[in-house]
Amino acid sequence: MAERGKIDSMKLFTKMFVNVNEKMHKGIRKSAEGQTMTEYALILAAVAIVAYVTYQVMGQDIGSMVNKIDTALSAA
Repeated sequence: MAERGKIDSMKLFTKMFVNVNEKMHKGIRKSAEGQTMTEYALILAAVAIVAYVTYQVMGQDIGSMVNKIDTALSAA
């Protein structure tokens, strides 16, 4: 009978361990998804800053280039 008690308690312990392990992995996956969204937001912000600075520095040059292209396409 003592042997059966050890087996039952071992099964219970194994079930508890597996249950806790699964819950921990679900929590890790959720936090990883949040981390990915944060990384995308930071990349988007960096791209927006680079685009803004580029436009501020080269704004006149870009405008004249677009006008030249427009003139060349209209003449064609």
